[in-house]
Amino acid sequence: MPALVASRFNPDLKAKYDQLKAAGKAPKVAITAIMRKLIVLANALLRKNRKWAQKPA
Repeated sequence: MPALVASRFNPDLKAKYDQLKAAGKAPKVAITAIMRKLIVLANALLRKNRKWAQKPA
């Protein structure tokens, strides 16, 4: 569920999702890639004891 929300509302992850779909990947495969990116991001933040901060516009 978080990957679906992220692929709709997070600009960076939405761009990645759209890029994967444009490359011919199935929607489930693209969502799985977004899930993996979220897990890697969460792991990195926890490991460095940092909070997530959105990039300034």
